[in-house]
Amino acid sequence: MKKALVTGSSRGIGRAIAIKLASDGYKVFVHCAGNTQKAEETKQIIEKNGGVAEVIQANLCDLEQTKTIFKQIGEVDVLVLNASLQYRNAWQNITEKECYEQLNCNFVSSMLLIQDAVEYMKSQKWGRIVTIGSVQEAKPHPDMLVYSASKAAQTNMMQSLSLQLAEFGITVNNVAPGVIHTDRNVSALADEEYRKKVVASIPLGFYGEPKDIAGIVSLLCSDEGRYITGQNIFVDGGKSVQ
Repeated sequence: MKKALVTGSSRGIGRAIAIKLASDGYKVFVHCAGNTQKAEETKQIIEKNGGVAEVIQANLCDLEQTKTIFKQIGEVDVLVLNASLQYRNAWQNITEKECYEQLNCNFVSSMLLIQDAVEYMKSQKWGRIVTIGSVQEAKPHPDMLVYSASKAAQTNMMQSLSLQLAEFGITVNNVAPGVIHTDRNVSALADEEYRKKVVASIPLGFYGEPKDIAGIVSLLCSDEGRYITGQNIFVDGGKSVQ
């Protein structure tokens, strides 16, 4: 049984990806930063559907904790880097703490986890790495400067690594969600005026659900996705091109 690590999979998009990969036959490591209760819920859903899962906890803002993950879980065939942190703040008010926490979680930890994962993938001549970006790479939110910049940096890293790892049978891609209805933005979208403004900015006229991201990640992690690498795939209802 192939194994997959999905960071930030206790809820939202990460949970949907973990559940989908488990249904595809992977043993899934369900990662959380601190709330193991939510991660256990994801694990229970997977097991109820006949899948195999294990919970792993580490705060990716703390790079020393990041470095312990593979010591705990061993090798994986698939690495999905979904965990992220975002602070809303006007650029002139961003603190060093906010900056470094977002950069560590959204970019540096991704690099460290890839470094830890690839040696096994190389030995197998097979591996899948998927980073989860954001439509903000193309349409940065004015109050999320560091978040959007860190996601763009992660995608640039993905493109570089896709060339360096191709000869080993390892594909590396980025999936960039648009507006996805998760607990991260449920309160903001509850405001009717704000919701109308957001929907008006999406050509398809509606925001997505976590399952809309899980499907494309499943493809990229499968044998059917073997000829796709180095790509930045927006799943955003057309928002990035409007």
